[in-house]
Amino acid sequence: MHVPLPSELPVAEPATVPTNGLETYRGLAIKNEAESPSSERSHVPLHIRLSPAAGQGNHLTWNAEIDGTPAFLRIENGPEGDDHLEMESAVLGEVAQAGVPVPRVLGCDASRTRVPFAWQALERIPHPDLNQWWKAGTLDEAKIAHEIGRNIARWQAIEPQGFGPFDLEAWREGRGLVAFHADYPAYYRLRLEDHLGFLVARSFLSEERAEEIRALIDAHGGSLRLDQGVLVHKDLALWNILGTPESAVAFIDFDDAISGDPMDDFSLLACFHNAAFLEQAFAGYTSERALPEDWRSRFWLHLLRNLIVKAVIRVGAGYFERDSGFFLIGSGASGADLRRFTELRIELAMRGLREGAGLEILA
Repeated sequence: MHVPLPSELPVAEPATVPTNGLETYRGLAIKNEAESPSSERSHVPLHIRLSPAAGQGNHLTWNAEIDGTPAFLRIENGPEGDDHLEMESAVLGEVAQAGVPVPRVLGCDASRTRVPFAWQALERIPHPDLNQWWKAGTLDEAKIAHEIGRNIARWQAIEPQGFGPFDLEAWREGRGLVAFHADYPAYYRLRLEDHLGFLVARSFLSEERAEEIRALIDAHGGSLRLDQGVLVHKDLALWNILGTPESAVAFIDFDDAISGDPMDDFSLLACFHNAAFLEQAFAGYTSERALPEDWRSRFWLHLLRNLIVKAVIRVGAGYFERDSGFFLIGSGASGADLRRFTELRIELAMRGLREGAGLEILA
């Protein structure tokens, strides 16, 4: 997944179900890693080469050369049999039309009718993720943050119907991006009690701290009443942006995209970055789109909610026992440092709500 300059990026296409020939050659290539037999050549490329890719997400990933064209393949073979790759392909098409640089979707099939897995083929962009440049200490953070903010404004110009994750059947029926939930506050609170209970049971939060979190959300929850949602990436981080130390070439991994609050994307950045980075991101955003009047409370509410979710994942998956080789942990740091950082960020989100603070309190 990658390209030279944002201005040169081709427009992504909406999700498509490829021809039988395309489906067949993907299956043959993955099985044999060889040239297709002559009987198939009227339907498939003559030359296919595959090698494992270094994807860090939830999919099997492959680099492919298909008749000399570089591609990036994502395979979903989990027992859930979900169709997230098809929904993400649709979102990528919409985001590209909004002027955001994303990889072009070459094909996608989540039906599992011809092969026992879902797959997506994307344009392969010859750049690493920005987290690699950040770990190396060479990332131009101010410039990159401004670019991120500007592109957030562009994809947030997309206003789906409803809130939360998207309904693939509605998309297939030609009704556009339609989310499952009619009420945003209810979506925000979805599984909140389960998450708090888990963190208390695993001694990450005390009962007193969990109760304090509930009280703050109750006190400020009025700002969650939205008439209209916007497209939210929902997993915005440097490892989901490809590029150079000075340029964001492509935004990737819209698997978790939802219809939600404009401040959600910024709160995701605040899970990792300081005030200076966020200020540049906000500056990029406001160069194209105005902030909501009550952005502060909405920003801190979403930072708090996202950190609770991230804490559940980090505790449950043992992230706090990892070392600096793990993508979430900076050079020379440890899992214990990640735990303390997570705890401090939760405290900052709570303080932001209590004080009605701006970005200046982010360390």
